[in-house]
Amino acid sequence: MHDMLADPTEARTLSGADADGRLVRLGGLRPGARGVIVDVRVETGGAAHGVAEAELERRLLEFGFVEGARLEVLHEGAIRRDPIAVRLDDMRVALRRRDAEDVWVLLESK
Repeated sequence: MHDMLADPTEARTLSGADADGRLVRLGGLRPGARGVIVDVRVETGGAAHGVAEAELERRLLEFGFVEGARLEVLHEGAIRRDPIAVRLDDMRVALRRRDAEDVWVLLESK
């Protein structure tokens, strides 16, 4: 669906974040992290999520995980830090970290 950023190396070059490592997966972020979504690309295999890859990508896009959306990680669960709560533009969404792994975020400069 979003083939513009085919691999992380290309994504860093396109976003200008090649040297400072600011392009990361949402699933690895901790509370307080802020950034902008640059891509939603399901790569981890549908079996890991319990749904087909196309279905997971569709669900993330419908929730508002779209390129250009601003986000902030608000909270993480007590057990294995899962799920996470995210402020996505003007709404709050909770999702599993394994689903969040398919969302690429350009972190804000500190």
